[in-house]
Amino acid sequence: MRIVFMGTPDFAVPTLSEIVARGHEVVAVYSRAPAPAGRRGLDLTPSPVHAVAEKFGLPVLTPKTLRTDEAAQQMRDLQADVAVVVAYGLILPQPILDAPELGCLNLHASLLPRWRGAAPIQRAVMAGDTQTGIAVMKMEAGLDTGPVGVLERGPHGAGAGGPGTGRAALHAPD
Repeated sequence: MRIVFMGTPDFAVPTLSEIVARGHEVVAVYSRAPAPAGRRGLDLTPSPVHAVAEKFGLPVLTPKTLRTDEAAQQMRDLQADVAVVVAYGLILPQPILDAPELGCLNLHASLLPRWRGAAPIQRAVMAGDTQTGIAVMKMEAGLDTGPVGVLERGPHGAGAGGPGTGRAALHAPD
């Protein structure tokens, strides 16, 4: 299967790694642009997904926006079967959602529809939720809308990264 992967933080790395390990053809990885880091903020540091994608030898794209005709054409030119989106950080406009033959699937770090939007794990912890989980949904134009195909529940965990972090809260493997 030809897959475009779109993700940025550590939370998204296990999903990208599993897709590669299962032998799928990852035709491109989209991630947020490298951010200033270091003592003076002069060094540009790639996102965790960007760094892992480069280790796998995958092409990485870091557009500032997806809301241009050029961005939509670039996505269509990849001729992907599906896009897998995990905490990417940019809203996908309709032409991007429509480009892959099977659409875009989002792995969201919450039990939708309770915590739509950014920081769902942190919001669940702050609200005192005793369970968290993940949802996989087919993306639509709205924020975290679309039919949910998979919903996995689990208790908050303590361990790697401490409570409220992606790996600990969701018991995701290293």
